[in-house]
Formats: sequence, C-alpha cells, structure tokens
Amino acid sequence: MTHNLAKLGPKIALFEPDIPQNTAAIIRTCACLGAKLEIIEPCGFLLTDKRFKRVVMDYMDVKDIDFYKSADSFFNSKKDQRIILMTTKASISYTNFEFEKNDTILFGRESAGVPEKVHKIIKSRLKIPMENNKRSLNLASSVAIILAECLKQTKWI
Repeated sequence: MTHNLAKLGPKIALFEPDIPQNTAAIIRTCACLGAKLEIIEPCGFLLTDKRFKRVVMDYMDVKDIDFYKSADSFFNSKKDQRIILMTTKASISYTNFEFEKNDTILFGRESAGVPEKVHKIIKSRLKIPMENNKRSLNLASSVAIILAECLKQTKWI
C-alpha cells in the first residue's frame, strides 16, 4: 500500500542533530514511510557534507523537510499541536502510549539530548525500554522504531 502522510500523518522532529549519517538515514526512513521531517537548527554539520550525501542518496527533497531556525520558532509553530519527546529520562514506555495521527515526535541531539527547558515544555515524554546499563540506541534506529509504532497505531500501515 502506498500513501502520502506528509500533511496528515505523524511528524518526526530532530533537535539540532549533529551526526550527518543519522540525519540522512532518518530522511530516508521518513521519505519511505511518508512521514514529515522537521529539523530544528543549528545542525552540527552541513547538508553538503559527503558523509551525509552518501547515506541520503536521492531521498532528500528539501521541500519535504521543514527547517526551524531555533527551538523557539519550532515551539511557536506547534502551539496547538501535540509534541511527544523521546528521551531516556522518561518513565513511560512508547508501548504504553496512544499515538495520534498528527503527533510531532521530537528526538534530541545525539550528543546531548534536549535542554532541560524543552523537557519542561513538553508534557508527553516517552522512552524505548532497554537492557540495564545501556545508554541509548542509535538515533536513526530509535526513529524507525517509534515511527513504525505510531503508523501501526494510527492505522497508516
């Protein structure tokens, strides 16, 4: 089944991503599954970075990505929308949460997550349960897991 979710479906937002290969892989995932991608700048790399280009291949269409110059502009644009923060600091598992079709799912920077002020703004904070003594999954893998669950719950796939 093919579909175009970009306007109606879930949105994946990346907070100041700093690893080009992860962002490129997430662009491919969003493109293939029809999810809208939003990037909160600044990025820790240039979109012309050869590591980025090698992974993104021909999947990047800049018109399908919303760029925000700052966290403030991102949050101002989302005043009436639900934002879910994925964080290892959450107590609720994504498997115990009901996603909605128009959710924006925010993922933090690979090196530092999101600032404390962002944690305080967002009501819904979820985690991917992991084995004890493990820090975190790769960002691109985390996005794929959560996006697949969101699409499944909202009957998009």
